[in-house]
Amino acid sequence: MATHEQLDSTSSRPVLDPTVSVQEKSSKEEAPSTLKRSAETANLDEKPTIHIGTRRSALAVVQAEMVLAALQNAHPELNYEIHAMSTMGDKNQTTALHEFGAKALWTHELEAQLLEGKLDLIVHCLKDLPTQLPPKCVIGCIMEREDPRDVVIMKKGLNYKSLLDLPEGSVVGTSSVRRSAQVKRLYPKLKFKDVRGNVNTRLAKLDAEDGEYSCLILAAAGILRMDWGGRITQYLDSKTEGGSHLYAVGQGALAIEVREGDEKTTAILGKLANQESTLSGTAERSLMRTLEGGCSVPIGVETTWVEKGKLLMKAIVVSLDGKQSVEAERLGEVLTAKDADEFGWDLAGILVEKGATKILEDINLNRPIIKEAGGA
Repeated sequence: MATHEQLDSTSSRPVLDPTVSVQEKSSKEEAPSTLKRSAETANLDEKPTIHIGTRRSALAVVQAEMVLAALQNAHPELNYEIHAMSTMGDKNQTTALHEFGAKALWTHELEAQLLEGKLDLIVHCLKDLPTQLPPKCVIGCIMEREDPRDVVIMKKGLNYKSLLDLPEGSVVGTSSVRRSAQVKRLYPKLKFKDVRGNVNTRLAKLDAEDGEYSCLILAAAGILRMDWGGRITQYLDSKTEGGSHLYAVGQGALAIEVREGDEKTTAILGKLANQESTLSGTAERSLMRTLEGGCSVPIGVETTWVEKGKLLMKAIVVSLDGKQSVEAERLGEVLTAKDADEFGWDLAGILVEKGATKILEDINLNRPIIKEAGGA
């Protein structure tokens, strides 16, 4: 099992610089600002308590409850409490994600509590974690991945099922430049508008009678964890009719962040780690870190285990207007965290050789264009 620093690159090679060369209520509604869940209500003083941090959003709390349940199953001798708090990204529900310019949009406040010892671990969506964590913070484990693909959800009352079905001028809601750039590349006649808020809020905006959105593009994992799979009308991947659409680095996987050197908490998390999710997530993050990409850069990936120990990764870098793109893929043996790190680094190098440098350079030189696109 890969732990701690194994999950982030320890390579001595220089970074390639492309700019240079579960019900209707409860937790599925808006969660309270401070939420606590205890594994036991009796004899609290006789058992150590593990304090679990999470964002305040309904989906984040559901995911934290999933981790709590897994921990209770693995270590029933301990008590557990969930502490929910709002992050910068939660507090501002109107500004487009790409305009924040903050790498730790969903994590900073929680990491401060972790480093102060008020939390023992934090539950994150892996895609929300910066590829470089703050000093003294490490990934303790990556759990088994949910479906990592993006999905289309149509407005209630519309008979369309896929992006290919939509008439010219239809408005697609997304807060992600990666999603909008890929869809613009394939469907230039569609329009795009940013949509913020938690999943509940976004769906309400979609279904509003006077709403302008024809559909939303969201992560399958969040929809499935909220038990709303029935709303999905299309799954998007490399085999999608009409053209390939790849997902965000780390999408669908839950990562648990801990303090560096906290061996006790890391040992507790041991039974929750999933080897394949850990290795694929490490490879994807290595690729993004090498390209120096983040939430405001359209980088998509798709990783598939074709057999045990053999990983296929596809990746794409797209210009914000969708008119330029570079794609690459690699198949190879990945058995360790070091293998995964090398794998992602090598694929990033292929993308750079094929022209990703120019696309990423143009994005960095023309940041105002992002205002017309949409965050991760």
